Amino acid sequence: MRAMRWVVALLLAAVLLTSCTDAPTGSSGAESVPGVGGEAPAVGDQGGGAQGGGQGARDVISTGSMTLVVADARDAADRVAAIVEGAGGRVDERSEQAGGEGIDPAAWLTVRVPSADLTATLDRLESLGEARDLTISSQDVTRETRDLDARITALQTSVDRLLALMSGATTSADLIAAENALSARQSDLEALKAERAGLAERVDLATLRIQLVTARSPSLAPGGFLGGLATGWDALVSFASAVLVTLGVLLPWLLVLAGLAAVVLAVVRRRRKVEPEPAPREPQDVGAG
Repeated sequence: MRAMRWVVALLLAAVLLTSCTDAPTGSSGAESVPGVGGEAPAVGDQGGGAQGGGQGARDVISTGSMTLVVADARDAADRVAAIVEGAGGRVDERSEQAGGEGIDPAAWLTVRVPSADLTATLDRLESLGEARDLTISSQDVTRETRDLDARITALQTSVDRLLALMSGATTSADLIAAENALSARQSDLEALKAERAGLAERVDLATLRIQLVTARSPSLAPGGFLGGLATGWDALVSFASAVLVTLGVLLPWLLVLAGLAAVVLAVVRRRRKVEPEPAPREPQDVGAG
């Protein structure tokens, strides 16, 4: 019985040592790890945005930005969303700015479109208005995806071996040790699968940031008679506005002063009516004096 326990312990230590030292770190090591049934092959098949097929497939992440000058930014934002969703993509972010005095309406969108249809989608977007500042960049992540695939396969193999050891464990101590090791391996495996899925989504769906700007109506350039006329009109409007503001500020004070003046005038008139008029003086004879 004691010999069996030592054999199980040695096998468990060998599996742990093998899983820590044999995990490949590059894309070339993915072919040396034996394939194991389960979820690992399915994860390795992700990354539909890879360029080409077979062994020469490349995983590329595409990102871009563009500015469109349109007649109505808010209406164009709805049309952009329809084009993206029609291509099988989605809108991740959208914000709009209403127009006002000195402010032109605008909109900003962050969309995700299938990498395979990126060029066709850009052509449809450019038909909405005048395209400016178009930028497209690509990042090759083939090595990263192959490395993740190899690490996932190695961890899946380690998990399968630990499960086999747990089924053959004869003591509770061996079973607990195998369970602890299995829990750590499964946690690492799920983290790698989540990272691989996120990378595959970035490869499959290109990220495009779009700014929509409303085109300004044509205006006369300053200068000459028309420029002077426009300047004079602006000055007249500014003067009239200043006069109106001044009147608005002084009007309450004028009303108060008018009321006080009316009270004072009424008091003065009343006092004049109350006071008796002086008697007329008799004329004196200058000669008699």
